[in-house]
Amino acid sequence: MHSFCIRRAVRRHVTRSRGLHSVAPWYDIAGQRVHTDATCNTNTHVLDKVGWNLHLTPNHPLHILKARMEGAFPDFRSFDNLPPVVSTQQNFDSLLIPSDHVSRSPRDTFYLNKDLLLRPHTSAHQHDLLSAGHRQFLVCGDVYRRDTIDRTHYWAFHQMEGVKIMDTTDVQKVEADLKASLEKLVRVLFGNLGEGELRWVDAYFPFTEPSFELEIMFQGEWLEVLGCGVMQEQILRNAAVQNDKMGWAFGIGLERIAMPLFKIPDIRLFWSQNKRFLSQFEDGKITEFRPLVSLKDYPPNMQSISFWIPDNFSPNDFYDLVRSMSYCDLVEEVILFDEFTHPKTGRTSNAFHVNFRSPEKTLTTHEVNQFMAQLRETVVQRFGVELR
Repeated sequence: MHSFCIRRAVRRHVTRSRGLHSVAPWYDIAGQRVHTDATCNTNTHVLDKVGWNLHLTPNHPLHILKARMEGAFPDFRSFDNLPPVVSTQQNFDSLLIPSDHVSRSPRDTFYLNKDLLLRPHTSAHQHDLLSAGHRQFLVCGDVYRRDTIDRTHYWAFHQMEGVKIMDTTDVQKVEADLKASLEKLVRVLFGNLGEGELRWVDAYFPFTEPSFELEIMFQGEWLEVLGCGVMQEQILRNAAVQNDKMGWAFGIGLERIAMPLFKIPDIRLFWSQNKRFLSQFEDGKITEFRPLVSLKDYPPNMQSISFWIPDNFSPNDFYDLVRSMSYCDLVEEVILFDEFTHPKTGRTSNAFHVNFRSPEKTLTTHEVNQFMAQLRETVVQRFGVELR
C-alpha cells in the first residue's frame, strides 16, 4: 500500500495570527493539494500531528502495543500506513451512518472541505479493503476528533480496526467467534483474566448488529476496552461480499489501553520527543512509566474565563479554540463549570476552568498569565462576545 507520511511532506499556504494556529486555504498532503472551503475546521496545529506515525515508531509504547495486538491475529493482514484523509463516503455513507448522526457534525469531526475530512475512526477503510477482496485484516493508524480536553482525551490518537469474514450465515456462530477472538486479545494484553473479570455489554453502532462493548476488571474497576459487533449485511453486500458470508468487526483505541498498561498518566506524553520519556520503553516489553516531573510538586495553574455565548454555541467550539492556540499542549484540562441564563435578558453565559500544567516542565505564573490574556482576546475576536 502507498506509504503516507506527511510530517515533512505537508505544505500549507497560511497567514498565522499571534498565538493562534490558523486554517489555511489549501494543504499539500503527500503530493495531493487539498483545497479548503467554508466547511473546513482543521487548523494547522491539528495537521502538524499527521505523519508522526507513533504506531510505527520503534520502542514507542503505541508501537509495542500494536505489535502485541497483531500477534493475537497471526492470520490477519495488517494495514498500518493508509492515508488519514478520507471522504465522507468512506467515513460515513459506506458504514450506514445516518445523515443526522452527531458524528457528522463539524463540532465532532475535523473537515478539510465538504467532501474530505481527517478520519475519526479506522473503520473508514473498511469498505475499500473488503471491495479489494481482503477477508481478514487489521487497520491501525492515527485518527482525529474534536473532543473534550483532559488528561485522557486528545484530538489526535490511534485506533486499531479488525475485520473477519466467515463462511456462514449463522449470526450466533459469528458472534461466538467474535467474542472468543476478542477475549483472547484482552488476555494477550492484560494477562490471564478470570471469567468474572470480563463482561460483555450490549451497545449500539450503526454499522454492526448486534453490537457489544467488552469491559475488563482492571485494578479494582471496570475498564471499557473496545467496541465490536456482527457487521451489517448491507455493508458486506455493498462491498461485493458473497451472500453466503457474514462477518464481524471491532475497534480499539491504542492510547486507552496503553495508558493503564504502561501507567502513563497523561495522553499528551505519547507525543513527547523528550529522550527521558522515549528511553524508558523497549519493543516487546510492557514497562511502567517513570514520571518526568512530579505532578504533586507541580500542581495545575487553574485559570477561569466567562463570557456571554453566541447563538448555536457549543462547548466544543471553545475547546477547539483552545486547541488552536500555540500553547495548547500546555493545557491539561478545560472544564465547563457554570452556565447562567440572565432572568431578564435571556442571555446565557458559560464559565470555563482552564488548567495549565505540563507533564514535562514547570510553567511560571507569568507565562500562564500571558497565555490567558491571549485566550481572552481571541475569544472576543473569534466569537464576537462580551467577557463577564
